[in-house]
Amino acid sequence: MPIEEKREEYAIVLDFMHAGKSFSGRSEPVAQLIGEEWFTLLEAVPKQEVSLKSGERVYIGKDERDKISLIKSRISYNDLTQTARNELQAIVTTIVKDHEKKFVDMFNNAGPLNIREHSLELLPGIGKKHLGAILKAREEKKFADFNDITTRVTLMQDPIKLITDRVIVELMGSERFYIFTKPYVKREFGDRRGGRY
Repeated sequence: MPIEEKREEYAIVLDFMHAGKSFSGRSEPVAQLIGEEWFTLLEAVPKQEVSLKSGERVYIGKDERDKISLIKSRISYNDLTQTARNELQAIVTTIVKDHEKKFVDMFNNAGPLNIREHSLELLPGIGKKHLGAILKAREEKKFADFNDITTRVTLMQDPIKLITDRVIVELMGSERFYIFTKPYVKREFGDRRGGRY
């Protein structure tokens, strides 16, 4: 039985171009979005007369959408406009904060990638010393929230920033391991019925 590919239900607007991209021959409005669940970068066409703003949350699931008409395609980090790139750090940070439990659970449950490397070491600034402290602290008692992590792990940097930085590195697309995002694979043809992403 095939595994159903998980799709984004909600996304945050990174950039909205009323007249489309300047280098495109078409003048339809276009938005660049980032999914809340897998940080999937997407390009979408809004419904007629709908204006979007950076940071706005929009529904992109299978049911009736109120603001988005069509998901055109999944895009790569390199396809992002300068405005979208400028917004990326702040918007990823907001997503991480809004889904605190999910990311704290990652600290509580993350395991080794192989015999030499632990998945927590993929977070920038976490080496063997911090890893040991995190594993020891979570063994004593699971972490309750981000504040609990910084309080109980000595000299731990802000976990929200560590996760945000890692997400952005993964979105850039040259990592061996992906823990927060689905690696981008270029597809030649989009699904005009709603976009396979």
